This record gives sequence, structure tokens and C-alpha cells, in this order.
Amino acid sequence: MLKPIVLNFDNHLLKHMPFQVRKVRPTPLVGSHIVAVSGDMLTELGLTKDDLHQTNFVEVFSGKALPEGGCHHAQVYAGHQFGQFVPQLGDGRAISLGEVKGSEFLRWDVQLKGAGQTPFSRMGDGRAVLRSCVREFLASEAMAALDIPTTRALSIIGSSQDVYREQVEKGAVMTRLAPSYIRFGHFEYWFHHGKKSELNQLADYCLATYFPECLTEEKPHLAMLQKIVQSTAELIALWQVHGFAHGVMNTDNMSILGLTIDYGPFGFLDDYDPKFICNHSDHTGRYAFEQQPSIGLWNLNALAVTFSDWLSVQEITQTLSQYEPIFVRHYLQLMQKKLGFSHWQEDDQYVLGEWLNLLTKHKADYTLSFRQLNQVFVKDSENEHCQVLLSQFSGDSAAISWLNKYRQRLLEDEFADKARHQLQNQYNAKYILRNYLAQQVIEEAEQGNYQMLNELQKVLKAPFDEQPDFEKYAIQSPDWGKSLEISCSS
Repeated sequence: MLKPIVLNFDNHLLKHMPFQVRKVRPTPLVGSHIVAVSGDMLTELGLTKDDLHQTNFVEVFSGKALPEGGCHHAQVYAGHQFGQFVPQLGDGRAISLGEVKGSEFLRWDVQLKGAGQTPFSRMGDGRAVLRSCVREFLASEAMAALDIPTTRALSIIGSSQDVYREQVEKGAVMTRLAPSYIRFGHFEYWFHHGKKSELNQLADYCLATYFPECLTEEKPHLAMLQKIVQSTAELIALWQVHGFAHGVMNTDNMSILGLTIDYGPFGFLDDYDPKFICNHSDHTGRYAFEQQPSIGLWNLNALAVTFSDWLSVQEITQTLSQYEPIFVRHYLQLMQKKLGFSHWQEDDQYVLGEWLNLLTKHKADYTLSFRQLNQVFVKDSENEHCQVLLSQFSGDSAAISWLNKYRQRLLEDEFADKARHQLQNQYNAKYILRNYLAQQVIEEAEQGNYQMLNELQKVLKAPFDEQPDFEKYAIQSPDWGKSLEISCSS
């Protein structure tokens, strides 16, 4: 007889924002079983590996059982989707268990993705498929290890039940966690529906719960908006630095806490292509890689409109004007470390620009090219150690010219080669979640083999480390892997 799982619930949102949620009843999948678990998040919830098999873990995280203190519910919100306002969206295939206390006074909203329909499913079935669950699970682990703010994944529960998309696939439930799932779209919903009381309660809740330091400011709402602008700018700077494309930057997919949320057709860059589009439904390139910084500001404008009852146009405009300098500053701080400079000099942005132009011209692998800068030694004027790096540029004299300029710049820096390489290896990842790797894992998992999934999960948790046993996961993507089309369908 399995013991009931014990979670330390503290359903703060339900107590203070009942008008924003609807209680729901999950529809469990048939033949549920564990596919993957994040050990870190298991520990964070106060659980152990023994709980996986000695408690009703599978029943709880597939939606079949409700643990004591929990409450299945979904939230309503609106949003701008591809620039068009949609007055009602909501958790269409996500059902929260409630909020659970974790370590260091953190409160985690525990959410089942794919456990059945909610009042906001519209024409959907509320299901997720194994394919999308594997991608989101691995992405959550990879992004956290890259120190990019993100929702986290706890588990994937697989099933024997068919789900119908473009083809028949196996249904699954992924459990994800976040300190909050409140999005720009929550503010948009209450504002555009003219629900001022609810909008004020939402703002008060967010201030007290997520931005308490703003309550001591002369204008708390202004301080909160400034915080959201800052965290959003810094998040997107991290995306650009690590070559991450979100794919669907709708306002309902934007977190007020600056978290990467709602992994759909995301992708890490293989060849460096600023115009990279990872979502095959994005026909105009609205969410192309190079567009992400400007879309971040567009989305913040949409959010800022909802603050117009509390702030003047001038205050909103001045706050939004902070976005670009924050983004640029954070981006350059990180790029400085990727290039191995102890500080920026006047011409360094030109050095960076030439480097990115080279990567674009030769369609060089973004991640590997930056990582291979640790092959550059100041005294290696003949480039004997740089042959692997130079091979990405097909003998182009412009690449050799750039290396000479780069090496001259390094001579002027206070870092010696060893210290520089150590710094670079902390900011230039060796292992990323390439689309072709995710696809291989998915194909194995769909056959009931989770070995590669577990192995890649382990590798992605240490993206900056040399892992000699797993070099195969660090190689450049094959041509077929660079052209995979990823859809929003899950």
C-alpha cells in the first residue's frame, strides 16, 4: 500500500486572489508511469527518491490524486498573441495543485501541464504529449544550469494513452514549478475588461508578495514597473548572450518576475543567424532571434498601459526608456566575460561586432565558436592552437585578421591566458540543448527507452564543464538537425 505523499502547502494565491482562479478536476491519463524526475526540485519540495516508489507520487503528479492541503485550479488571463489582443486566454492545459513551501522561504506554485481540460481550454483537449514534455523538461534543466531565470520542471509522467495532434502521439503530464505564474496578461485581463477593483487587488497582491521592497517607495506601482522592466531586460539579454530563441513572446508568455516561461517552439542557435526563426508558425519573423529585444520592449509597453490608472504618461514613458540601457549594459557585461576581457575598452564593441559578423558570414556554430576562444593564446601568433576554431571560417583571411586584432587586445588586458580561459569557460557553455539532441531523446522515449533522456539531463546540468565521457553531446549539429521544424502544438 502506497503512502500518501506529504507536501507543505501554503495556498497564498487562492486565499488572496480567489477571483482569478477556477477550481477544476483533472482527467488522469491511462497507464501512468515515471519518465523523468529532477532531483534538485524533488529535494526543493522536501521529497526524496524513496518517495517516487513508496508514495502515491505518480497518482499525484498525473492528476489522479489530490494531496492533503492541495486544490486543483486554473487561472484566467488575457494577452497579445502575435501582436493581436485576445481578451480571454488562461491556463488551457495547466492545472495547479497549489503552492508548496520550499527551502529558503520560497513558495512554489506546482502546476500539472497536460492533465486535462480547464474552463480556459477553448477548443483544446487540455493534453500535452510526451514530445513537448521532454523538450520543456530538458529546457528547464538546461536554462537553470546556464543561470537563466526559468520555471523549473519536477517530473514527466508518461502514459499509454493516445493524444491526437498532427499525428497520434502518447500523452504525458509534466509538472513544473515557479514562484509565480502571474504574467503580463493577468494585468491586461483585468484592465481591458474594466475590472478596476480586481486590477487593484492584483497589483496590491504582487507588491506585497513579490515586490515588498517597493512598498516603502513614494510610488510603489512605479517602483514595481521599474523592477519588471529591469528583470525583463536582463532576462532577454541572457537569451541573446546564450543564443536562446523563445519562439512565442506573446504577452501571456511573459512573467512579471522575469522568468522564462511557456516553452513551446524554442531553440538554441546552431549556426549563428540573427534572423533565426524557431517557430514554423511565425511566418513574418515577428519572434526571430534578433527581434527578441525589441519585442521585449513592445510587451512591456502593453503591460505599462495597464498601469495608467496609477501612473502618469510621463512616468510610464521614463520607466520604459530604461529598458534599452539596462539591456545593453547587461548584454555587454556578459559579452565582456565571454570574450575574456577584464573590462571594456573604447573599441571593444567594434571587436565584438566584427566577431559576430564573421559568425554570420560563415554560419559558424554560435556556442562552439565562443567556447573555442579558449584556444587563443597571446603568444601563438601562428595560430597553431586555433586550428579547430579557424576551421569554422574556411580559411577566410578576415578571420585571421580578427584573431590578430583580438590577440593584440588581449595583450592590453590585465588577464593572463590562464585566468582568461577560466573566466571564459564560466560564461561560454560547451553543452546546450540542441534541437537534434532533443529529437533523438524524444524518439528514444517514445519507444519507452529513457536512458538518453537521463544522460542528457545529467550533461545539461553542467554546461560549462569539460565532460570527457560525453563529448558526443558537444559536437556541432548535423545538417538535418539544423532544419527541424518546431511547432506550438503540444
